[in-house]
Amino acid sequence: MPPSAAARTAVLVDEHPLWIESVERLLERTEVRVVLKASGPSEVLPWLEELEPDLLVTEVRMGASEIDGLQLIERARRIVPGLKAVVLSAYDDADHINDAFAAGASSYVVKTAGGEDLIAALRQTFQHSVFLPGRARLATPAAAPAAAHGLTTREVEILELVGEGHSNPKVARMLWVTEQTVKFHLSNIYRKLGVTNRTEASRWAQKHGLMTPPPPPEPSDGQVAA
Repeated sequence: MPPSAAARTAVLVDEHPLWIESVERLLERTEVRVVLKASGPSEVLPWLEELEPDLLVTEVRMGASEIDGLQLIERARRIVPGLKAVVLSAYDDADHINDAFAAGASSYVVKTAGGEDLIAALRQTFQHSVFLPGRARLATPAAAPAAAHGLTTREVEILELVGEGHSNPKVARMLWVTEQTVKFHLSNIYRKLGVTNRTEASRWAQKHGLMTPPPPPEPSDGQVAA
């Protein structure tokens, strides 16, 4: 069984002590106990096997550290396979976001987000996503145009949901990410597809077969299904 919220522990890594203190106070509201605070990845790695934390919260880049936060995530998840990682970063560009997810992060939160956004991301990190079709469709011929345009798995998922008419807040809930993360991915999608808004992006998704076809209507009384 997964650990209860009260039993969960966290490691916080950031070169700015004030950020660490602020995040620790927020974690107290989610009943996650901080077992280690550090200003750089090298201070964390030797303790991971002993502490076996459930959560790692880290920045992407930290001064002159020999490894960055994303390399820390990769190494930490090899040491503690069940570890969940949240990137809390000053960087808000799509490249950093994509790199973070590729390294194994469960959530990406920009430091300009509100405290409630971070709390939501932390809570959702421990829950499994209920949306899977995007990954499944990547193996189908319909995904070829998306791959040709350089769309990532996450971008295809978001494009599909936007094409189905879901709002940014709902897409965020369905994918267990913050609304800011959805907006960043959308900006990247627009750039890659050469479109300027979600309407044009939705048309692109429909044209290239990324949308789930609606189910056939139920036959009415007196009709026989074909």
